[in-house]
Amino acid sequence: MKLVNAGQHKLRKTLACEPGQPLWKVVPTRDENGKLLIDFVMWIPRLKRQSPDYIQTTLAHIHTVLQRYQEVVFADMNLAINVLWVSLKQRPGIVREVFNAIHALVPEARLVAQQMDQ
Repeated sequence: MKLVNAGQHKLRKTLACEPGQPLWKVVPTRDENGKLLIDFVMWIPRLKRQSPDYIQTTLAHIHTVLQRYQEVVFADMNLAINVLWVSLKQRPGIVREVFNAIHALVPEARLVAQQMDQ
């Protein structure tokens, strides 16, 4: 799993890329077997305006959830726009499952978009 954070706070297992790289250049599209990945985007309103402790706690909650799922391949938290992008290996219902797990710990998080399961 590769976790990156476009802001100053850490949600990291590091991805070697330059700051400011567009996601379309760094987000993987296929797993190690060539199967298409699925993606979803969450918006966490006003996160960047919160205290550093609140932001760190929120990122820790997200990181904890993502660590539970072997299907998670990539995650990017962009604090500039309060958006979390997650790419997953396909499994029926995985987007809803991961979203619900994050939402349970970060109730203000909203599912914005998802690529439908193939």
